[in-house]
Amino acid sequence: MSDLFPKKGHDHDRCVHSAIAQAEKVCDDASARFTDMRRKVFTLIWQSHKAVTAYELLDALTSEGQRVQPPTVYRALEFLTDLGLVHRIESLNAYFGCDRPDCDHLGQYFICTECGRVAEEVNEDMSNAVRKAAGNVGFAIQATTVEIKGLCHDCATH
Repeated sequence: MSDLFPKKGHDHDRCVHSAIAQAEKVCDDASARFTDMRRKVFTLIWQSHKAVTAYELLDALTSEGQRVQPPTVYRALEFLTDLGLVHRIESLNAYFGCDRPDCDHLGQYFICTECGRVAEEVNEDMSNAVRKAAGNVGFAIQATTVEIKGLCHDCATH
């Protein structure tokens, strides 16, 4: 069995620090500015392995004493999504951090309906099948969203 979902008690600070380092590199490579607000939004998204809505981000920023309006959060999310640093979970209208922002991929998102954690898997066979099917009909893919809902290992065993 894969470690798709992190084990309870894992070193989450390591996840956050690694994600920030990757984000800085992606921004540098794209000559894009990783502003303080973008960094704060990104860091808040990485505070857990759950998807976070824009209004949850707004509430968190406000509770930190920031005076932020919704368009500011949405602009930061658009920036982060465009660079592949976060993904949008369509069915939840929420965002979570991508741990592979440095490569182009069609991810499949596993959403635990019990604890709310989200994990991304990149199955190249599935991705290639989607690309091939699109090519067969002359379809230019702009975005794909494969969301699988169920129970993570921790929730399924309780």
